[in-house]
Amino acid sequence: MSKANAIREIEEVLVAQPASDGAGVQLKRVFGGGDLDRFDPFLMLDEFGSDEAADYIGGFPPHPHRGFETVTYMLAGQMEHRDHMGNVGQLGPGDVQWMKAGSGVIHSEMPKQEEGKMHGFQLWVNLPAEQKMTAATYKDMDADTIPTYQSGGIDIKAIAGELTVNGIQVKGAVGGLSTDPAYLDIHFNKDEKLDIEVPNGYTSLVYIYNEFAVLGVSKYKLTQGKIARLSRDGLVRIEAGAGARVLVITGKPIGEPIVQRGPFVMNTMEEIQQAVRDYNEGVLV
Repeated sequence: MSKANAIREIEEVLVAQPASDGAGVQLKRVFGGGDLDRFDPFLMLDEFGSDEAADYIGGFPPHPHRGFETVTYMLAGQMEHRDHMGNVGQLGPGDVQWMKAGSGVIHSEMPKQEEGKMHGFQLWVNLPAEQKMTAATYKDMDADTIPTYQSGGIDIKAIAGELTVNGIQVKGAVGGLSTDPAYLDIHFNKDEKLDIEVPNGYTSLVYIYNEFAVLGVSKYKLTQGKIARLSRDGLVRIEAGAGARVLVITGKPIGEPIVQRGPFVMNTMEEIQQAVRDYNEGVLV
């Protein structure tokens, strides 16, 4: 098989781990921390979801960020965002917020419900050094503004990027970013095969959040709560049946040093120390 039509194979599988963040919010850390170079340009993926209010009611009180982007995607429930610049927004089912923290944001993410299901994801996307200290920006997207596509028995929600999926040009709501991220939420309604054309050299991640799927020529069975990091050349091939729910996340590696300390992601420890000083002195902007 030539490189042009090769199928990407799995290089690593991780199991989402139970974690607690914010004011006691129970979630699953899909990946994050440790050697982040292999996920470049992505830094972390969390899945939060529970029918029990005690698992989410504390929310994420005011906290800082610098040096990267956060992408919050809601499947169920209501979450309110507020920041130190006076921005306020509310996310409901299917809505997305893409926030570039840049040089600094102090914000809160708090549930706007006291009962019922809360379910969603937060993805962290790194920024190149030249953009880490640029001004913060936001893109809040209502569910009905995010493009959706169909291929046979497959529904594709395109949050970001431009990819060819089973011969269909899929264009997401967010584009034009330096890391060229693509972010697809794919629902299988019957047995189908999906081929996704991803530029060679790009990172490709596949996360299963319902049922299971098989990947690549090897037909590896990836089950719910697991993420696969694939090789960096060729097509992404996914086969699944009715009920499978899959996130596909791809992006162009930055190739710069990654130094993370909690909510700050920079290129050097000196820059991290400056971010901490700026936050403590009230000048994280």
